[in-house]
Amino acid sequence: MNPLEVGCYVVSDETNEAVLIDPGCFAESEWDDVAQYIRSNGLTLKHNLLTHAHFDHIMGCYFVERDFGIRPELHTDDVFLYKTLDTQALQFFGIRLKTKPTPIIEKCLNEGNTISFGNHTLEVLHTPGHSPGCVCYYCKTENTLFTGDTLFCGSMGRTDLEGGNPAQIGSSLYRLSELPEETVAYPGHGPSTTIANEKRWIQAIYNR
Repeated sequence: MNPLEVGCYVVSDETNEAVLIDPGCFAESEWDDVAQYIRSNGLTLKHNLLTHAHFDHIMGCYFVERDFGIRPELHTDDVFLYKTLDTQALQFFGIRLKTKPTPIIEKCLNEGNTISFGNHTLEVLHTPGHSPGCVCYYCKTENTLFTGDTLFCGSMGRTDLEGGNPAQIGSSLYRLSELPEETVAYPGHGPSTTIANEKRWIQAIYNR
């Protein structure tokens, strides 16, 4: 069991091409489960996508590159966090963890960029607030949204970490609340939800 229960998503379609979102694998045994899923289903991994660069979402990037030769992609504004994995872990746990080195970044993402795999496309939505470079990955054709730590079921990401900003996360949440209500949101922690379920409280708090 991952100590911080980070949601790691393998997203594929009928072509068997796939993307990985947030490999927050603390131990190699955790990563082995993910890698086994990819291999046993005959998937071809095309991208390693990060919703943001807090340590609990990036600790498995080493294994992704080692086993599949795929380097991470993340928003430009979180590059500085990506380079501080050891420091972040030390600040959170109060002890120095045995972390693996983070790979070179494959690509920096920005608002409106698209990621293609198989017959599907993910759009990058820049949703700062939890961190400066937080993004969500939106598949309009499937009404699917991967929200990282911006939006949880009935809650939102904290803003008291380095680079957090309450005003920004409010704007980001409101933007997400205007997506189609049938959109299913898969967060970085906790169960999935829908925009319909979250829209009321978001727009009540952040009334425009």
